[in-house]
Amino acid sequence: MKIFDVYPVYDIQPQRGEGTWIWDSKGKKYLDFYGGHAVISIGHSHPHFLQRLHRQMQKMVFYSNAIINPLQSELAEKLGDLADIPDYQLFLCNSGAEANENALKLASFHTKKKKVISFTKGFHGRTSLAVAVTDNTKIIAPINETENAIILPLNDEKALRETFDKEEIAAVIIEGIQGIGGIYEPSKSFMQLIRKLCDEHGALFIADSVQCGCGRSGDYFAHDFYQIKADVYTMAKGIGNGFPIGAVAIAPHIKPWYGMLGSTFGGNHLACAAALAVAEVMRQENLMSNAKEKGAALIEAIKSMPHVKEVRGRGLMLGIEFDFSIKELRNALLKEYGVFTGSASNTNVLRLLPPLSIKKKEVDFFLDKLNIALQKIAK
Repeated sequence: MKIFDVYPVYDIQPQRGEGTWIWDSKGKKYLDFYGGHAVISIGHSHPHFLQRLHRQMQKMVFYSNAIINPLQSELAEKLGDLADIPDYQLFLCNSGAEANENALKLASFHTKKKKVISFTKGFHGRTSLAVAVTDNTKIIAPINETENAIILPLNDEKALRETFDKEEIAAVIIEGIQGIGGIYEPSKSFMQLIRKLCDEHGALFIADSVQCGCGRSGDYFAHDFYQIKADVYTMAKGIGNGFPIGAVAIAPHIKPWYGMLGSTFGGNHLACAAALAVAEVMRQENLMSNAKEKGAALIEAIKSMPHVKEVRGRGLMLGIEFDFSIKELRNALLKEYGVFTGSASNTNVLRLLPPLSIKKKEVDFFLDKLNIALQKIAK
């Protein structure tokens, strides 16, 4: 058997990580300014993270949700405190797509309606419902096509109002900052209108925080910037720092019943230990403040560089739009200067998603290498 060839990959084999750095099988050192799709939040191989996992592995790795697992309650309390939603309810699963899948199903159960609004350039996952509301026809299989998914232009308030007037809407799902779409943000008035229309029409507001959550924007949820509360928040990626875990935070007015949602592996002992370690480190090391500070420094330095059209995003979820396709630049940063960065569906956008623990000297290292690479490409 061979690997199913669906990922274009670089010829690099990471062997070890520490903080914001990675070493490959040849001993070459790289600055990780991408965090494996925003997954590495507290840094590679953080000592507290490793200790938490090791201690838990010596006790119990897994049992199903048929028993009491006190780690789940501890995690719910710490996430509720970090995210300032202490009265919400927590459902644990395994990935961001699964979190969004459960959030959409939950909305349909709660409202007894079928239709969901999402937005252009949005990405919500690759499972059945999540991919149906994702704006990428290439990855939507025929079986996933459904008239229940309504994809509207981002920030088009008129289209949003008209759709609510015409259709029975179960939920609106939206990223606080769009990730793979190119680091685009909803306007404040648009987000507040979503909240208003959901309230008026009995729909649920689902805040997809899979990539833009866990403090990456400088707030726990990027949606917090808009001064609204969602009915449902979905989380994954950074909350486990590399250990697969997803979560759905559910407002208190949404009532559960036995069998409504379920997951075999969701909220297992090891996953909870990983997420607890992340929450503890984020609090102890003030990583949300660090994300805000380092992000502001990056934006200020990058916006005056040559060929930069725009710098978008907040905190350590940034997109740099250049006046050329970034493929050559990204390859040069990685292969010549040892810096991992990301791309977007907009081929001119370089995405930056470093660990929230990044230090000033690492920001300076990145800026230096980006400047050198841009000068070389310009020549």
